[in-house]
Amino acid sequence: MKHVLVTGGAGFIGSHFVKRIIQAKDVVRVTVLDALTYAGHIENLGMAFLSDKLRFVHGDIRDATAVDNLMASGTTAVVHFAAESHVDRSYDAADGFLSTNVLGTRVLVDAAHRHGIAKFVHVSTDEVYGPLPKGAATEDSPMRPSVPYAVSKAAVDLVALGAHQTLGLPLCVTRSSNNYGPYQYPEKIIPLFVTRLLRGAPVTLHDRGQHVRNWLHVEDNCAGIEAVLRGGEPGEIYNLGGGTDLSSKELTGHLLKICGATWDAVTYIPDRPSNDVRYSIDWSKARNELGYRPTHRLKDGLAETAEWYRRNPDRWAPLASGGLWRTSLPASRRGPAFMEDYRAR
Repeated sequence: MKHVLVTGGAGFIGSHFVKRIIQAKDVVRVTVLDALTYAGHIENLGMAFLSDKLRFVHGDIRDATAVDNLMASGTTAVVHFAAESHVDRSYDAADGFLSTNVLGTRVLVDAAHRHGIAKFVHVSTDEVYGPLPKGAATEDSPMRPSVPYAVSKAAVDLVALGAHQTLGLPLCVTRSSNNYGPYQYPEKIIPLFVTRLLRGAPVTLHDRGQHVRNWLHVEDNCAGIEAVLRGGEPGEIYNLGGGTDLSSKELTGHLLKICGATWDAVTYIPDRPSNDVRYSIDWSKARNELGYRPTHRLKDGLAETAEWYRRNPDRWAPLASGGLWRTSLPASRRGPAFMEDYRAR
Protein backbone atom coordinates (compact mmCIF):
# COMPACT_ATOMS: atom_id res chain seq x y z
CA MET A 1 0.00 0.00 0.00
CA LYS A 2 2.99 2.36 0.12
CA HIS A 3 2.81 3.70 -3.43
CA VAL A 4 -0.64 3.70 -5.07
CA LEU A 5 -1.21 4.52 -8.74
CA VAL A 6 -4.76 5.75 -9.40
CA THR A 7 -5.80 5.93 -13.05
CA GLY A 8 -8.57 8.40 -13.79
CA GLY A 9 -7.91 9.95 -10.39
CA ALA A 10 -9.11 13.40 -11.45
CA GLY A 11 -12.52 12.06 -12.46
CA PHE A 12 -15.63 11.87 -10.31
CA ILE A 13 -15.20 8.58 -8.44
CA GLY A 14 -11.42 8.50 -8.78
CA SER A 15 -10.93 11.89 -7.14
CA HIS A 16 -13.09 10.91 -4.17
CA PHE A 17 -10.98 7.79 -3.79
CA VAL A 18 -7.73 9.77 -3.96
CA LYS A 19 -8.94 12.12 -1.23
CA ARG A 20 -9.74 9.08 0.89
CA ILE A 21 -6.64 6.95 0.34
CA ILE A 22 -4.16 9.81 0.62
CA GLN A 23 -5.12 10.12 4.30
CA ALA A 24 -4.09 6.54 5.05
CA LYS A 25 -1.02 6.33 7.29
CA ASP A 26 0.47 3.42 5.35
CA VAL A 27 0.32 5.32 2.03
CA VAL A 28 3.36 7.47 1.36
CA ARG A 29 2.64 8.40 -2.26
CA VAL A 30 -0.38 8.55 -4.52
CA THR A 31 0.23 9.02 -8.23
CA VAL A 32 -2.72 10.13 -10.33
CA LEU A 33 -2.62 9.36 -14.05
CA ASP A 34 -5.36 11.19 -15.89
CA ALA A 35 -5.84 12.35 -19.49
CA LEU A 36 -8.00 15.28 -18.32
CA THR A 37 -10.71 14.72 -20.88
CA TYR A 38 -13.96 16.65 -20.58
CA ALA A 39 -14.97 14.95 -17.30
CA GLY A 40 -11.60 14.85 -15.50
CA HIS A 41 -10.47 17.98 -13.66
CA ILE A 42 -7.75 18.97 -11.23
CA GLU A 43 -10.27 20.83 -9.04
CA ASN A 44 -11.97 17.52 -8.20
CA LEU A 45 -8.95 16.57 -6.09
CA GLY A 46 -9.62 19.43 -3.66
CA MET A 47 -7.17 19.75 -0.77
CA ALA A 48 -5.53 16.45 -1.69
CA PHE A 49 -3.92 18.35 -4.54
CA LEU A 50 -1.88 20.30 -1.99
CA SER A 51 -0.53 17.20 -0.27
CA ASP A 52 3.15 16.35 -0.52
CA LYS A 53 2.06 12.74 -1.03
CA LEU A 54 0.38 13.50 -4.36
CA ARG A 55 2.02 13.32 -7.75
CA PHE A 56 -0.05 14.21 -10.81
CA VAL A 57 0.78 12.93 -14.28
CA HIS A 58 -1.15 14.15 -17.30
CA GLY A 59 -1.29 11.16 -19.62
CA ASP A 60 -3.26 8.43 -21.36
CA ILE A 61 -3.53 4.85 -20.09
CA ARG A 62 -2.97 3.69 -23.69
CA ASP A 63 0.54 5.23 -23.65
CA ALA A 64 2.57 2.10 -22.94
CA THR A 65 5.83 3.98 -22.30
CA ALA A 66 4.30 6.38 -19.79
CA VAL A 67 2.46 3.58 -18.01
CA ASP A 68 5.59 1.41 -17.86
CA ASN A 69 7.61 4.28 -16.38
CA LEU A 70 5.01 4.81 -13.66
CA MET A 71 4.87 1.13 -12.77
CA ALA A 72 8.68 1.05 -12.61
CA SER A 73 8.92 4.05 -10.27
CA GLY A 74 8.04 2.22 -7.06
CA THR A 75 4.32 1.62 -7.56
CA THR A 76 3.07 -1.16 -5.30
CA ALA A 77 -0.69 -1.03 -5.95
CA VAL A 78 -2.97 0.12 -8.78
CA VAL A 79 -6.60 1.24 -8.61
CA HIS A 80 -7.97 1.56 -12.13
CA PHE A 81 -10.86 4.01 -12.63
CA ALA A 82 -9.93 5.49 -16.02
CA ALA A 83 -12.68 4.82 -18.56
CA GLU A 84 -15.13 6.33 -20.97
CA SER A 85 -18.32 5.96 -18.99
CA HIS A 86 -21.42 7.80 -20.23
CA VAL A 87 -24.04 5.53 -21.81
CA ASP A 88 -25.50 8.18 -24.13
CA ARG A 89 -22.07 9.03 -25.53
CA SER A 90 -21.30 5.36 -26.12
CA TYR A 91 -24.02 5.08 -28.78
CA ASP A 92 -22.21 7.55 -31.03
CA ALA A 93 -18.60 6.83 -30.02
CA ALA A 94 -18.36 3.08 -29.41
CA ASP A 95 -14.88 2.90 -30.98
CA GLY A 96 -13.50 5.36 -28.45
CA PHE A 97 -15.04 3.43 -25.58
CA LEU A 98 -13.48 0.17 -26.76
CA SER A 99 -10.10 1.78 -27.39
CA THR A 100 -9.78 3.54 -24.02
CA ASN A 101 -11.49 0.95 -21.89
CA VAL A 102 -10.18 -2.28 -23.41
CA LEU A 103 -6.81 -1.37 -24.91
CA GLY A 104 -5.96 0.98 -22.05
CA THR A 105 -6.63 -1.74 -19.50
CA ARG A 106 -4.52 -4.21 -21.50
CA VAL A 107 -1.59 -1.78 -21.32
CA LEU A 108 -2.04 -1.39 -17.56
CA VAL A 109 -2.27 -5.07 -16.66
CA ASP A 110 0.70 -5.98 -18.85
CA ALA A 111 2.85 -3.32 -17.19
CA ALA A 112 1.62 -4.28 -13.73
CA HIS A 113 2.65 -7.87 -14.39
CA ARG A 114 6.10 -6.90 -15.66
CA HIS A 115 6.83 -4.85 -12.56
CA GLY A 116 5.40 -7.20 -9.94
CA ILE A 117 2.59 -4.97 -8.66
CA ALA A 118 1.31 -6.36 -5.35
CA LYS A 119 -2.40 -5.53 -5.89
CA PHE A 120 -4.49 -4.32 -8.81
CA VAL A 121 -8.14 -3.27 -8.41
CA HIS A 122 -10.17 -2.82 -11.58
CA VAL A 123 -13.29 -0.69 -11.04
CA SER A 124 -16.25 -1.85 -13.10
CA THR A 125 -20.04 -1.48 -13.06
CA ASP A 126 -23.23 -3.43 -12.36
CA GLU A 127 -24.31 -2.65 -15.94
CA VAL A 128 -22.24 -5.60 -17.19
CA TYR A 129 -24.93 -7.92 -15.80
CA GLY A 130 -27.51 -6.33 -18.07
CA PRO A 131 -31.18 -5.80 -17.20
CA LEU A 132 -32.85 -7.90 -14.51
CA PRO A 133 -36.69 -7.95 -14.46
CA LYS A 134 -36.49 -9.38 -10.94
CA GLY A 135 -33.95 -10.61 -8.42
CA ALA A 136 -30.36 -9.42 -8.00
CA ALA A 137 -27.12 -10.33 -9.74
CA THR A 138 -24.40 -12.02 -7.73
CA GLU A 139 -20.75 -12.09 -8.68
CA ASP A 140 -21.37 -15.48 -10.31
CA SER A 141 -24.18 -14.21 -12.54
CA PRO A 142 -23.46 -14.17 -16.29
CA MET A 143 -22.60 -10.90 -17.99
CA ARG A 144 -25.31 -9.86 -20.44
CA PRO A 145 -24.56 -6.23 -21.31
CA SER A 146 -26.81 -4.48 -23.79
CA VAL A 147 -25.64 -0.86 -24.24
CA PRO A 148 -22.25 -0.07 -25.87
CA TYR A 149 -20.75 1.30 -22.64
CA ALA A 150 -21.64 -1.84 -20.69
CA VAL A 151 -20.34 -4.03 -23.52
CA SER A 152 -16.97 -2.27 -23.33
CA LYS A 153 -16.83 -2.69 -19.54
CA ALA A 154 -17.71 -6.38 -19.78
CA ALA A 155 -14.86 -6.81 -22.26
CA VAL A 156 -12.52 -5.01 -19.87
CA ASP A 157 -13.57 -7.26 -17.00
CA LEU A 158 -12.56 -10.26 -19.10
CA VAL A 159 -9.22 -8.65 -19.94
CA ALA A 160 -8.58 -7.91 -16.26
CA LEU A 161 -9.64 -11.32 -14.96
CA GLY A 162 -7.72 -12.98 -17.77
CA ALA A 163 -4.57 -11.23 -16.55
CA HIS A 164 -5.08 -12.88 -13.19
CA GLN A 165 -5.65 -16.30 -14.74
CA THR A 166 -2.85 -16.28 -17.31
CA LEU A 167 -0.28 -13.95 -15.76
CA GLY A 168 -0.96 -14.48 -12.08
CA LEU A 169 -1.58 -10.75 -11.58
CA PRO A 170 -3.06 -10.24 -8.07
CA LEU A 171 -6.17 -8.50 -9.38
CA CYS A 172 -9.71 -7.94 -8.08
CA VAL A 173 -12.76 -6.46 -9.81
CA THR A 174 -15.38 -4.25 -8.19
CA ARG A 175 -18.83 -3.72 -9.72
CA SER A 176 -20.84 -0.90 -8.19
CA SER A 177 -24.33 0.41 -8.72
CA ASN A 178 -25.00 4.01 -9.86
CA ASN A 179 -22.86 6.52 -7.98
CA TYR A 180 -23.86 10.05 -7.03
CA GLY A 181 -22.29 12.88 -5.06
CA PRO A 182 -20.41 16.19 -5.44
CA TYR A 183 -18.04 16.90 -8.36
CA GLN A 184 -19.83 14.71 -10.92
CA TYR A 185 -19.81 16.05 -14.47
CA PRO A 186 -23.31 17.30 -15.41
CA GLU A 187 -24.20 14.67 -17.99
CA LYS A 188 -25.39 12.00 -15.55
CA ILE A 189 -28.99 12.33 -14.43
CA ILE A 190 -28.49 13.73 -10.91
CA PRO A 191 -26.03 16.56 -11.66
CA LEU A 192 -27.75 17.23 -14.99
CA PHE A 193 -31.16 17.65 -13.39
CA VAL A 194 -29.83 19.63 -10.41
CA THR A 195 -27.89 22.11 -12.54
CA ARG A 196 -30.84 22.60 -14.88
CA LEU A 197 -33.38 22.99 -12.10
CA LEU A 198 -31.15 25.45 -10.21
CA ARG A 199 -31.19 27.77 -13.21
CA GLY A 200 -34.91 27.29 -13.89
CA ALA A 201 -34.49 25.10 -16.97
CA PRO A 202 -36.67 22.09 -17.80
CA VAL A 203 -35.61 18.44 -17.44
CA THR A 204 -36.62 15.40 -19.49
CA LEU A 205 -37.47 11.83 -18.55
CA HIS A 206 -37.23 8.88 -20.91
CA ASP A 207 -40.52 7.12 -21.60
CA ARG A 208 -42.56 7.06 -18.34
CA GLY A 209 -39.60 7.39 -15.99
CA GLN A 210 -39.88 3.72 -15.04
CA HIS A 211 -36.18 2.78 -15.21
CA VAL A 212 -34.94 1.50 -11.85
CA ARG A 213 -31.40 2.04 -10.55
CA ASN A 214 -29.68 1.52 -7.21
CA TRP A 215 -28.15 4.80 -6.05
CA LEU A 216 -24.94 4.56 -4.03
CA HIS A 217 -23.10 7.54 -2.57
CA VAL A 218 -19.65 7.85 -4.13
CA GLU A 219 -17.95 7.85 -0.72
CA ASP A 220 -19.57 4.52 0.13
CA ASN A 221 -18.29 3.08 -3.14
CA CYS A 222 -14.79 4.36 -2.39
CA ALA A 223 -14.90 2.78 1.06
CA GLY A 224 -15.76 -0.52 -0.61
CA ILE A 225 -12.97 -0.13 -3.15
CA GLU A 226 -10.46 0.50 -0.38
CA ALA A 227 -11.72 -2.60 1.44
CA VAL A 228 -11.14 -4.64 -1.74
CA LEU A 229 -7.70 -3.08 -2.21
CA ARG A 230 -6.69 -4.07 1.31
CA GLY A 231 -8.45 -7.39 1.77
CA GLY A 232 -9.92 -8.60 -1.50
CA GLU A 233 -8.88 -12.05 -2.66
CA PRO A 234 -7.00 -11.97 -6.01
CA GLY A 235 -9.14 -13.25 -8.86
CA GLU A 236 -12.39 -12.35 -7.10
CA ILE A 237 -15.22 -9.98 -8.07
CA TYR A 238 -16.98 -7.86 -5.45
CA ASN A 239 -20.36 -6.19 -5.99
CA LEU A 240 -20.66 -2.84 -4.19
CA GLY A 241 -24.24 -1.70 -3.73
CA GLY A 242 -26.57 -1.15 -0.84
CA GLY A 243 -27.87 2.28 -1.65
CA THR A 244 -31.51 2.97 -2.53
CA ASP A 245 -33.51 1.57 -5.46
CA LEU A 246 -35.47 4.29 -7.25
CA SER A 247 -37.19 4.67 -10.59
CA SER A 248 -36.02 7.69 -12.56
CA LYS A 249 -39.41 9.28 -11.89
CA GLU A 250 -39.05 8.75 -8.14
CA LEU A 251 -35.55 10.20 -8.25
CA THR A 252 -36.83 13.20 -10.19
CA GLY A 253 -39.44 13.82 -7.50
CA HIS A 254 -36.71 14.03 -4.86
CA LEU A 255 -34.63 16.42 -6.96
CA LEU A 256 -37.59 18.67 -7.72
CA LYS A 257 -38.29 19.03 -4.02
CA ILE A 258 -34.66 19.71 -3.11
CA CYS A 259 -34.29 22.34 -5.85
CA GLY A 260 -37.63 24.02 -5.16
CA ALA A 261 -39.16 23.11 -8.52
CA THR A 262 -42.44 21.46 -9.57
CA TRP A 263 -43.47 18.77 -12.05
CA ASP A 264 -44.17 21.54 -14.55
CA ALA A 265 -40.40 21.51 -15.17
CA VAL A 266 -40.55 17.90 -16.41
CA THR A 267 -41.27 16.70 -19.93
CA TYR A 268 -41.28 13.13 -21.24
CA ILE A 269 -39.37 12.05 -24.32
CA PRO A 270 -39.14 8.73 -26.24
CA ASP A 271 -36.92 6.11 -24.66
CA ARG A 272 -33.38 5.65 -25.95
CA PRO A 273 -32.44 2.35 -27.65
CA SER A 274 -31.88 -0.61 -25.30
CA ASN A 275 -32.49 1.44 -22.18
CA ASP A 276 -32.30 -1.28 -19.54
CA VAL A 277 -35.36 -1.08 -17.30
CA ARG A 278 -33.84 -2.42 -14.11
CA TYR A 279 -30.44 -3.17 -12.58
CA SER A 280 -29.93 -4.87 -9.23
CA ILE A 281 -26.95 -6.48 -7.49
CA ASP A 282 -26.45 -8.61 -4.40
CA TRP A 283 -23.58 -7.12 -2.37
CA SER A 284 -23.59 -9.63 0.50
CA LYS A 285 -20.17 -11.01 -0.49
CA ALA A 286 -18.43 -7.67 0.17
CA ARG A 287 -20.41 -7.28 3.38
CA ASN A 288 -19.65 -10.74 4.73
CA GLU A 289 -16.03 -11.06 3.60
CA LEU A 290 -14.75 -7.48 3.82
CA GLY A 291 -17.09 -5.76 6.28
CA TYR A 292 -18.35 -3.36 3.62
CA ARG A 293 -21.25 -1.21 4.90
CA PRO A 294 -22.75 1.81 3.09
CA THR A 295 -23.48 4.64 5.55
CA HIS A 296 -25.00 7.50 3.53
CA ARG A 297 -28.78 8.01 3.55
CA LEU A 298 -30.12 8.93 0.12
CA LYS A 299 -32.14 11.90 1.38
CA ASP A 300 -29.09 13.47 3.02
CA GLY A 301 -26.74 12.56 0.19
CA LEU A 302 -28.94 14.13 -2.49
CA ALA A 303 -29.36 17.30 -0.45
CA GLU A 304 -25.60 17.53 0.11
CA THR A 305 -24.96 16.96 -3.59
CA ALA A 306 -27.45 19.63 -4.71
CA GLU A 307 -25.97 22.07 -2.20
CA TRP A 308 -22.49 21.55 -3.66
CA TYR A 309 -23.73 22.50 -7.13
CA ARG A 310 -25.61 25.46 -5.66
CA ARG A 311 -22.41 26.71 -3.98
CA ASN A 312 -20.16 26.11 -6.99
CA PRO A 313 -21.85 27.55 -10.08
CA ASP A 314 -18.46 28.53 -11.51
CA ARG A 315 -17.74 24.82 -12.06
CA TRP A 316 -20.81 24.08 -14.18
CA ALA A 317 -22.56 27.29 -15.26
CA PRO A 318 -20.34 27.80 -18.35
CA LEU A 319 -21.64 24.50 -19.71
CA ALA A 320 -25.12 25.99 -20.03
CA SER A 321 -23.86 28.46 -22.63
CA GLY A 322 -21.68 26.03 -24.53
CA GLY A 323 -18.54 26.62 -22.48
CA LEU A 324 -16.31 24.18 -20.62
CA TRP A 325 -16.23 22.69 -17.15
CA ARG A 326 -13.39 24.66 -15.55
CA THR A 327 -10.14 22.77 -16.05
CA SER A 328 -7.17 24.45 -14.36
CA LEU A 329 -6.24 25.78 -10.94
CA PRO A 330 -4.98 29.34 -10.53
CA ALA A 331 -1.27 29.48 -9.77
CA SER A 332 -1.94 30.62 -6.20
CA ARG A 333 -3.57 27.26 -5.42
CA ARG A 334 -0.83 25.06 -6.84
CA GLY A 335 1.02 23.39 -4.00
CA PRO A 336 4.29 21.46 -4.01
CA ALA A 337 2.50 18.43 -5.44
CA PHE A 338 1.96 20.22 -8.74
CA MET A 339 4.53 18.21 -10.68
CA GLU A 340 6.53 19.38 -13.68
CA ASP A 341 5.00 16.60 -15.80
CA TYR A 342 1.55 18.23 -15.64
CA ARG A 343 0.96 20.26 -18.80
CA ALA A 344 -1.79 22.84 -18.23
CA ARG A 345 -4.37 22.95 -21.01
